[in-house]
Amino acid sequence: MKNRIRAQAFELGFDLVGFTTAAPPEHTGEFHQWLAAGCHGEMQYLSRRATERADPSQLLPGAKSIVIVGKNYGTTGPAALARYAAGHADYHEQMGAKLAKLAKLIGNAVWYVDTGPILERDLAQRAGIGWVGKHTNLISRQFGNWIFLGEVLTTLELPADSPARTQCGSCRRCLEACPTGALVAPYQLDARRCISYLTIELKGSIPVELRPAIGQRIFGCDDCLAVCPWNRFAQPVVMPRTLPALTEMLAWNDQQFADFFHGTPIYRLKRRGWLRNICVALGNRGDRMAIPALKHALTDTELLVREHAAWALGRLR
Repeated sequence: MKNRIRAQAFELGFDLVGFTTAAPPEHTGEFHQWLAAGCHGEMQYLSRRATERADPSQLLPGAKSIVIVGKNYGTTGPAALARYAAGHADYHEQMGAKLAKLAKLIGNAVWYVDTGPILERDLAQRAGIGWVGKHTNLISRQFGNWIFLGEVLTTLELPADSPARTQCGSCRRCLEACPTGALVAPYQLDARRCISYLTIELKGSIPVELRPAIGQRIFGCDDCLAVCPWNRFAQPVVMPRTLPALTEMLAWNDQQFADFFHGTPIYRLKRRGWLRNICVALGNRGDRMAIPALKHALTDTELLVREHAAWALGRLR
């Protein structure tokens, strides 16, 4: 059965497959400490179902095994976008459809793709498909950092694979690359300072003191991932999508935003968050040619956009 599942996963287009038990993840204690310190910021969904994250069997009564799959998303792209958004449709939908088929084959199963209360990177290392690096993301020998993860929990008892060994050694490149100091120590991320959190997860105003460090990034940040030496094995799979000029997008209404980004990860950010990020990027770029567009943004219907446009104009004097 394990061989059938593995073969079906590869046939569906997954690049990595591993098997582990449904026992609690090893780093549950550290996760609860991280929550208690408030490092998750406004991501309250992480704390709401914390007990389930600590015990996968609560997600599926009688669960005995977990199938972990990985999908390579390696690509090049503009530094303004995290690579997973540079040329891809929303991975939740793409991987979800494939995981549903895999779960149907297995039977007595539930599946998740970054949507359920499960400590997936911890389990992925235990299943042997990669290890958690000092930047807190999973690293694969075959694909470097660029991996989407998905899980299928089942009541079947399947032989577990051997865990992956951590192979970061003394390297500190990811910690030194973080523009905002969000990686406060090896394996410790303060999400409240992370550019991916600030430009995606944070729904309100970006803290003023962190805006200059965001630079011209408008959706996520790959700095800590991009410097990882294991990326020498990464395999590009898609070409990035070309974006219109920032000043052009700053004048978009809701419909124009939806028409361009529907079906992509950026669509979940909504227009107000996208324009907020563009304002910060234009302010940091220092191009006075952006002043007319920013002045027009001062009349936007969203207070969030107006506030960040005013800040950007202040940066441009």
